[in-house]
Amino acid sequence: MDERVQKYDSKMTKTLNGFEAELSTIRAGRANPHILDKITVDYYGSPTPLQQVANVTVPEARMIQIQPWESSLIKEIEKAILTSDLGLNPNNDGKIIRLVLPELTEERRKELVKDVKKKGEAAKVAVRNVRRDANDAFKKLTKQDVSEDEVKDLENEVQKLTDKYIKDIEAAVDKKAKEILTV
Repeated sequence: MDERVQKYDSKMTKTLNGFEAELSTIRAGRANPHILDKITVDYYGSPTPLQQVANVTVPEARMIQIQPWESSLIKEIEKAILTSDLGLNPNNDGKIIRLVLPELTEERRKELVKDVKKKGEAAKVAVRNVRRDANDAFKKLTKQDVSEDEVKDLENEVQKLTDKYIKDIEAAVDKKAKEILTV
């Protein structure tokens, strides 16, 4: 691969990885500790990711268990979960916080699939923007003694990359939609 195309490939890879990370935070039927990835807890005055102040496990299919390393953090963790957009009510016994995930309704599943598709479209747009930036940069090369054929080759290479990443995004959307819709 041409080194001039390499940097655009890495930008597209970052877009895909960011999209897949975002998908992992969307709740499907089973309990997934990644839905807590965006939650931060006030730990001695600084916002700290939940995974850095507690042990997060999944003891059952629809339950997440959070065991803080310091019992003084229980109230902070509860507050962070309640103020998040997860819509979950934490139960605590003084040492451990349990999150019981309710069964998703058919309507909620369809909403989640729509949301996943919307995020997929946004990721595709981001990949296409990288392609546009690449093509603009390659067009400027013709002014710098690079042949038009070479520029066409670079543009074709970036188009192939774009097609590949868009196919990967669509596959990730389909996989997540299937996961959400499986009861």
